[in-house]
Amino acid sequence: MSQEEIIDLIRCTQNLKHRAIIALLYSCGLRVSELINLKLTNINIDRKQLFIENSKGRKDRYVSFANSFIPILNNYFLSYRPKYYFVEGVKDKKYSAESIRQFIKRNCKLAQIHKPVTPHTLRHSYATHLLENGVDVRYIQSLLGHARPETTMIYTHIRRKYLMQISNPLDTALLKTRNADKTNTNILLSRNYK
Repeated sequence: MSQEEIIDLIRCTQNLKHRAIIALLYSCGLRVSELINLKLTNINIDRKQLFIENSKGRKDRYVSFANSFIPILNNYFLSYRPKYYFVEGVKDKKYSAESIRQFIKRNCKLAQIHKPVTPHTLRHSYATHLLENGVDVRYIQSLLGHARPETTMIYTHIRRKYLMQISNPLDTALLKTRNADKTNTNILLSRNYK
């Protein structure tokens, strides 16, 4: 998903609990299982940090959430008053992963996003957007809780428009040559042809 689609999805989600879930999934690149198992005791608002406990591969890690998530978080806590887990279902039990998948699907329709979106899509988008913003893949690997960089590379792909903006090395070399030879600014590879 593009960053614009993420914002549209969050803004079109009217239910505060659902909005908090979507924002946290994307803001931290969480797996849906990590979100539904997130205990209130593992949320540090002052540090803007979550402690992801006993995740895939029995790993623990810390992740930071966005400053812009704090107002949603505070509003959510005041409105829903969860007791043990960040998000709770019936009788203070864990929320269902299937429920999350369903409301994401519904809210994508409201946001006029016509592609399949799952909680994992939000995680994938988080990793891709970090990479596009110049974050080193080793840091992304740590944030996602991956043991190997190869796993991280599967989740991170670069959008085509960014690939098209990369300068070709031949053009760069020709430009450097032109800049170095100030007497002849019209250096061409094909001699007489532009």
